Amino acid sequence: MVEKVILCAVCAVVGALLGGLVGFLIRKKISEAKIGSAEQQAQRIIEDSEKTAESLKKEALLEAKEKILKDKNEAEREIKERRNEVTRLERRAVQREETLEKKIESYEHKEEVLNRKIKEQTDLVEQTEQIKQQQLDKLEAVAGLSREDAKAELIRQIEGDIKHEAAMKIVEIESQLKESADQKAKKIISLAIQRCAADHVSEATVSVVSLPNDDMKGRIIGREGRNIRTIETMTGVDLIIDDTPETITVSCFDPIRREIARLALEKLISDGRIHPTRIEETVEKARREVENIIKQAGDRATFETGVHGLNSELVKLLGRLRYRTSYGQNVLDHSIEVSHIAGIIADELGVDSTLAKRAGLLHDIGKAMTQEVEGSHVQIGIDIARKYKENRDVIHAIEAHHNDVEPQTVVAVIVQAADAISAARPGARREDLENYLKRLQKLEEIANSFPGIEKSFAIQAGREIRVMVKPEEINDDQMVLTAREIVKKIESSMEYPGQIKIHLIRESRAIDYAK
Repeated sequence: MVEKVILCAVCAVVGALLGGLVGFLIRKKISEAKIGSAEQQAQRIIEDSEKTAESLKKEALLEAKEKILKDKNEAEREIKERRNEVTRLERRAVQREETLEKKIESYEHKEEVLNRKIKEQTDLVEQTEQIKQQQLDKLEAVAGLSREDAKAELIRQIEGDIKHEAAMKIVEIESQLKESADQKAKKIISLAIQRCAADHVSEATVSVVSLPNDDMKGRIIGREGRNIRTIETMTGVDLIIDDTPETITVSCFDPIRREIARLALEKLISDGRIHPTRIEETVEKARREVENIIKQAGDRATFETGVHGLNSELVKLLGRLRYRTSYGQNVLDHSIEVSHIAGIIADELGVDSTLAKRAGLLHDIGKAMTQEVEGSHVQIGIDIARKYKENRDVIHAIEAHHNDVEPQTVVAVIVQAADAISAARPGARREDLENYLKRLQKLEEIANSFPGIEKSFAIQAGREIRVMVKPEEINDDQMVLTAREIVKKIESSMEYPGQIKIHLIRESRAIDYAK
């Protein structure tokens, strides 16, 4: 039994081995068959590819030959067309050359004809001139005069006739114009004066400040005179405190200084606190207030006269004229009146009244700067007007209103007449005041011309000049020498009644603050 089992097992193993060997052989046969088939297929594909490549090569060669032939034909055709074009251009050039030759021949022929005609005309002109000269010679022989003499005689006769007729006509026109002009001028001027009547009061060089009581005089003077000295030093005026009850007189030739001092005194009296520090603050406030008043006065003048478009600096200068006088007459009121009168006269004459008003308002603008700038108020006014780009006619009117130059425009003549009308009113001006003011201004200019002088004020109607020196530049010893030099210059350059007191003041201050 065991043997059978073993035998069966051996048989099974042998059968399995035989089966595996047979399977191996079968698979090997199948693989060899597939490899042979693949090699045949690969050989067939290679042969087909070679045939296809050969076919494509032939087609490419054929296409290349066709393209070369086509390009060759196209190039031959283009060359042929260009040859035809060149041939055509050559023919046209030949035709143009022939045409130009024909034209040149024609022009040469015409030039010959023209030259021949010019020669004929020249000969004809020469013959004409000869005939003309012969005729003139005959006429001169007959008349007994040369051509130049005859021409001069004829001109003299014509000039004489024309001059006689012109003189007769001028005399006739002048007589007519004088009759009508005198009547019309009187009518225009009287109308202007009537329509612009104004009151005039000659201004003085003093202002009066009322006091609540006489005790206030002592407070204004202050201990050892320190208060009144501070006021006079800060404002440049002279305070006159006398026996006149409840009154202080402020004296100064400069109306602006006088007004600042008056306002400051009124404020100090109203406030009641009077001491040097308070005085300095009040004077500064009063100075700012006066500057504001000056600006308002300039605006009022332009509004009243209807003169617009003035530079703001010109308006300020106009306002300063409120504190300027000319022979006692207020210059701003005078300028406004001249503007009105000039405008009325211009309207009557049919001239630009706006321009006339503008020129009338600005004709004395130089007087606003006469104390600061050297020169006459006319020249100063011209410089100011040019600086602020005023109209040329306005500048000329300023220049001509005192006949410094001859008036060249109607507006300049109108302003000149209006200025004379305004100044000639009874009581409008006082002659002595102008000379007095110039003398005081000259005193201050002399003092200010020395080095180390801070400011100076002419007071006491020019009998005293108060000079503030810079303490860091002039010491006590130098003050004596400076005073003597000022005296010498005044004596050599001015004429004045009596004597003038030169009062130099040197003040040092130390300021600190408690914190």
